[in-house]
Amino acid sequence: MLTPQTIDATARASFEMHRTRARYRPLDADVRKAPLDDAYRIQDALHRLMTDAGRGEIAGWKIALTSKAMQQMTGVDQPAAGAIFSKVVHPSPARLDVAAYHHLGVEFEVAVRVGADLPASGGPWTRASVADRVAACLPAFELVEDGNADYKTLDAFTLVAQNTWNAGIVLGAPVTAWRSVDLERAVTRCWINDQPGGEGKTGDALGHPFEALAWLANLLNRRGRMLERGMVVMTGSSITTKFPAPGDRVRFAIDGLGEVALEATR
Repeated sequence: MLTPQTIDATARASFEMHRTRARYRPLDADVRKAPLDDAYRIQDALHRLMTDAGRGEIAGWKIALTSKAMQQMTGVDQPAAGAIFSKVVHPSPARLDVAAYHHLGVEFEVAVRVGADLPASGGPWTRASVADRVAACLPAFELVEDGNADYKTLDAFTLVAQNTWNAGIVLGAPVTAWRSVDLERAVTRCWINDQPGGEGKTGDALGHPFEALAWLANLLNRRGRMLERGMVVMTGSSITTKFPAPGDRVRFAIDGLGEVALEATR
């Protein structure tokens, strides 16, 4: 287990890396030898720094690397969670200045709006039990800052410690009648400048978006936290990350849930 001093110093170094737009590099090997729980402790400290810097309060959570496509892209074989802050939640259609980001990536996801708290007393949570706590499902983009990373150098510990690169989200319209949608098999598609950019299905994220939701709820409960009513959860990308250039228009559609759109500007 890392000392509180190491936790704090590592969080501050990660915060400075983001602030100065330094290129991504893995944390020191001695730090990465620690249990993954310590990476989440570093993340907690980073969250406090981000809130103090004006990014807002935690408005939700994301789950990274839930699909085989994303795990193969990054070389990391397990999911990872990170926080979403209120000041970087955007409605669709969004206009995003790429100059405001170090290296903007876009991921393609089912977002879930939580309708009731998911405390530890209700767990362990399952795909079936979390369904009763879902108020709405939405098509969504996750915005990621990968720091121009060499993906061959990625590791789960560093990704978790650095809040899994979340730079915000773009949300489509909420669908409260989500029970009529086959969330295991619904087709997902993206377009860049009206040209096909990729295709998947909603079940590519751990088999079902609610499997990802249950995984996150249990992770937070083990850490003394919980998903709260009104939070948004990003359940993982079914299509590999795209990196829009200025002028690019990106759309993402999920059968039965509608679509979300953004334009990259400068």
